[in-house]
Amino acid sequence: MSAARVLVDATAIPADRGGVGRYLDGLLGALAGPDAPTVVARADDAEHFRGLGLPVLVAPDRVRNAGFRILWEQLGLPRVMRREGFDVLHSPHYTFPLFGRFGRVVTIHDLTFFTLPALHSRLKRNFFRFWLRRAARRRLPVIAVSAATADEFARILDADRTRIVVAPHGFDRAIFHPPTPEQVRGFRDSQRPPLTRWIAFLGTIEPRKNLPALVAAHATLGPSAPALLIAGGPGWDPDAAPAISASRASGHDVRTLGYLPLEQLSAFLGGAEVVAYPSLGEGFGLPVLEAMASGAAVLTTDRLALPEVGGDAVRYTDVGAEAIGDALRTMLDSPDERRALAAAAVSRAARFSWEAAAAAHRDAYEAAS
Repeated sequence: MSAARVLVDATAIPADRGGVGRYLDGLLGALAGPDAPTVVARADDAEHFRGLGLPVLVAPDRVRNAGFRILWEQLGLPRVMRREGFDVLHSPHYTFPLFGRFGRVVTIHDLTFFTLPALHSRLKRNFFRFWLRRAARRRLPVIAVSAATADEFARILDADRTRIVVAPHGFDRAIFHPPTPEQVRGFRDSQRPPLTRWIAFLGTIEPRKNLPALVAAHATLGPSAPALLIAGGPGWDPDAAPAISASRASGHDVRTLGYLPLEQLSAFLGGAEVVAYPSLGEGFGLPVLEAMASGAAVLTTDRLALPEVGGDAVRYTDVGAEAIGDALRTMLDSPDERRALAAAAVSRAARFSWEAAAAAHRDAYEAAS
């Protein structure tokens, strides 16, 4: 029996790529080769995916507009499936065509639209709840990025557990690895004003990342504390910028770096005294895995899927500023613990790969065909 012809819809990737973009980049790179899926993408992403070794169809330019993209997904994408003779459509970010005679696979990243509703706008909450409910009611093959996400999907929506495939993320080994001393020195020397030690945070600044609590915790560490360096997209947390400004006004060294070049990430993470990621809940927690792979001593929380990633190779804290501050202080005072965590983190991170994720996705495609 020949393999099903699969089309992956990559039109929902945001301009900054974000977590969905990194998921698809890693996954599709591992799926390239014989029987690779075809990707439908925006024109500005087409060459990128061709460079990964995948056949690509180019979507209409107007899919850049979110409203038009949803309309095209419902009306135009089924026509593409029919015209090109695809058997299965993989929709990697919750939404999918409601109509069309073809198999569907949907990736769900978390259930926080139900479990942490206050962290999302009403529009976003209702929008994604609608699609999650539809996937459950239709008994579609669903890819969950962690066992915790799979369990939440089955529990909250009474979904058929046999239709869920768990496929944890991998990481890019060319980017995330323990840095050399020269790489750490190069990153440190590139910062203005100069610094010698830092605590790192990597992620989009959104409410569930709990950044205001981290900033408040950093302020309790005293005048000799390492700088707090915040890297990632600006996001939509209304409390983050005021918290950072207030901390700076009080004399604390808190810096926002925005998006860092990929070649600096391992040094930023692996060269930090601690990588702090005090999230209120994650469907997976890719920044934690990337920090572990970079040889960092990681402080995170035990919410949702984060223990699946960190295991016993990270330190856990509660989500309040006082608890985070106490944990940071303990780690900063314990170089032996930090070295032990860093070594354990590299070993545990090696268990995760995009190749394993790709194999699980193929199982889901087969179930849908």
